[in-house]
Amino acid sequence: MKRNKPNGQISFAMIIDSQTNFLYLADTLPTKYPNFYKLFEEILKRQNIRFALLPGTKDIWAVDYMPIQCANDNFIQFKYNPTYLQSERDKKTISNVDEICRKINLNPVVSDIVLDGGNIVKCSSKVIMTDRVFIDNPSYERKVLTNKLRDLLEVDNIFFIPEQPGDFTGHADGMIRFVDENTVLINDYKQEKEWFHRAFEVAVQNMQLDYVKIPYNIYHNKNDTQANGNYINYLQMKSNLVIPVFGIKEDEIIVKIFQDLFPKQTISSIESNDIANHGGILNCISWNIIKDN
Repeated sequence: MKRNKPNGQISFAMIIDSQTNFLYLADTLPTKYPNFYKLFEEILKRQNIRFALLPGTKDIWAVDYMPIQCANDNFIQFKYNPTYLQSERDKKTISNVDEICRKINLNPVVSDIVLDGGNIVKCSSKVIMTDRVFIDNPSYERKVLTNKLRDLLEVDNIFFIPEQPGDFTGHADGMIRFVDENTVLINDYKQEKEWFHRAFEVAVQNMQLDYVKIPYNIYHNKNDTQANGNYINYLQMKSNLVIPVFGIKEDEIIVKIFQDLFPKQTISSIESNDIANHGGILNCISWNIIKDN
């Protein structure tokens, strides 16, 4: 969506999570995680969140392979071919996005850029992603790739942050999220490796945005693939926000923080250890868009 700046220049405004009114989930979710899905479905119905299941999916992480909605009728489908799914076994988990889109009557613009939706954190005029995108697209020069992404996503600025050590996905949505145009939530990485903690905070400061640190406690997990204790991977929609909880001491603190930050939204929480044990949480399983009917 284009908009005019006061000086006459053209700016852009892409669709953001807090504008979305319809949620799609993978049809593999109720099969693979029936207990979690039952609880989640109850929350969605109680909060009057419209939702449906994407047909023919091969894994539950819908945000990664489904297109990015830039405007009501403008969807960009990036190439879903991540480096972490290159074994013969893992390739079988890559969903046929073309077929899924056909079944839900969607005709997106197709890009050759390899990029997971979980690595796109957006507000109306800005996008944040990790530098994994440059590793996944070696045929592009950095400046060329950045400019092409800016044009495709219709945003004024793209900011890059270092990917977190140990996170095999290299996604930004487990690291940082927008509260509004001028404020982001970030994980408190004080227990992480010093070089990463420093590089991440420098990258955030270079965005010239206000930031709020929130508790982050993944350090009781058995391995790096688990996301238990990561609260920033929440689901946000137009009137609702659903946050993950894990049965740890930080849960109560997080609920209060989110109530203060999002006073106009209905906030629910859901115990999310089941899916977090396998590397993702609520934003990962969600493909939320603006849908007219």
